[in-house]
Amino acid sequence: MSYPRLPTPEERLADAKKLSSLPPIVVICGSTRFMTEMNEADLRETVGGKIVVKPGCDMKSPHHLWSDPVEAEALKVRLDDLHRAKIRLADEVLVVGDYIGDSTRAEITYARSLGKPVRFTHPDVDPAA
Repeated sequence: MSYPRLPTPEERLADAKKLSSLPPIVVICGSTRFMTEMNEADLRETVGGKIVVKPGCDMKSPHHLWSDPVEAEALKVRLDDLHRAKIRLADEVLVVGDYIGDSTRAEITYARSLGKPVRFTHPDVDPAA
């Protein structure tokens, strides 16, 4: 006896997005040194009719939530996990900035491993180019 294949969580999410008539979701990735550029990209993508998710914290800027080095390291791990969840949620990735560090490179690799299209504000920094 053969049973039908159950949809994967990713397939169920894609189906739910279609049924909900959601606009495309784009996640912005890049170094937080480009937060101003990320905000501009957020504006352009939103005006273009997309739902935008991006980093919500710039841990390079002082803040009491990450002033303790031990707490800051634990927070960074949680934020990295959260950003990977944003990548899984998104339909596409937009990499902002003219520099790709280790974290952003890992996010690009992760997105591509999931089959997500990846665009760049500066295509010449694409590690695959």
